[in-house]
Amino acid sequence: MSYLRRKCAASTRSFLAIGMVLVAVGGRSCLAWAVAPDIPRIQAEAEKGSVQQEIQLGAAYLMGRGVERNEKQAAYWYEKAANSGDPEAQRQIGYFYAAGIGVDRDPARAAYWFERAIAGGAISAKVNLGVEYLWGMGVRKDESLAAKLFQEAAAKGSGAGACYMGDLYYFGIGVTRDAAKARRWFEMGSKLKDPRAKHNLALILSHEQNPASRERAAKLLRESAKAGFVPARHQLGLFLLRNPDVAKSPREPIDSLEEAAQEGIWKSSVVLGILERDGKGAPKDTAAAYYHFRVAELQGGDAAVKLLKNDLKVLSSTLAQVQVEKLNAAAADWFKSHKVALEYLYENGEDRSEFPAFGLESPDKDMHAGLLLTTPLESGTGEADRSTP
Repeated sequence: MSYLRRKCAASTRSFLAIGMVLVAVGGRSCLAWAVAPDIPRIQAEAEKGSVQQEIQLGAAYLMGRGVERNEKQAAYWYEKAANSGDPEAQRQIGYFYAAGIGVDRDPARAAYWFERAIAGGAISAKVNLGVEYLWGMGVRKDESLAAKLFQEAAAKGSGAGACYMGDLYYFGIGVTRDAAKARRWFEMGSKLKDPRAKHNLALILSHEQNPASRERAAKLLRESAKAGFVPARHQLGLFLLRNPDVAKSPREPIDSLEEAAQEGIWKSSVVLGILERDGKGAPKDTAAAYYHFRVAELQGGDAAVKLLKNDLKVLSSTLAQVQVEKLNAAAADWFKSHKVALEYLYENGEDRSEFPAFGLESPDKDMHAGLLLTTPLESGTGEADRSTP
């Protein structure tokens, strides 16, 4: 698994240091260092062969922290650290090859680095490699082996591994579909503090019609969001709009949606536009609605354009042409600094245990190794398909 995406104090999809990616996701270029990195010193030490400084320099280039953002340079320095034997750097460069970040996409090369990372003791790289086997990317397709790798990772304390096992049982991939087992795996992943497992478990609980389940769902979504999982911010906003009695304040759902929109979730921008259009939670504001819908178009591409075409046409007809032009310019200007869609945000980047401790940019295409499946019960449909969102 991996994390892709964005926030400085805090781009579409991605992960971390725990999953098929590394667990991270990126947005506005900002690595979460408490202070600006000393690039000249880091560069000098990296050029002398310091593995730790090679990693820090790669991170700086990846997020544009102290230097101009440069994915090729990021990949160069991570691969140097990987060749020096650092297992976390090996997992990171593996993700770069899986997603095509700074290097040509090469799933086979990605699998090679994940295998080396596993040999070096990076348990979470088993999750990354498991996703490769699950989809047959760079290796033969083997769903059973993928499940084995996920389960082994979970047994060693990987919440991401447990979460992926939940995904497999939820969708019946490589195993017999079993909602009860899926839930147990999500519970395990949640106990192991995996943000995505908490998110998935919360969505299941949100469909149970009892106060205790709704309270727990809100709690899990807050925890997932706080841990940096951007989709949890979107789902928390939606959930609180539907269940205002469990919101901590009237502003909480709006704040959650605004944060998710800032990190690249175009559907959050759509919801914000709908609220302004319909006057939900505030007086109707046609101009604000138009602005949010324009931002959503820029973020979501063809899917958003198709969805919002009629709304924008109707709204623009009620606004003066000069106002429409100003709103279009404002949306375009905002988008320039929010281009990268993130799925994970790291705010404690100096903690080596949270490697890579920064947002990892999401690939442009839907097909990538960082994201395994759609979220169970996404958007309250009660079902989800097996394609990536």
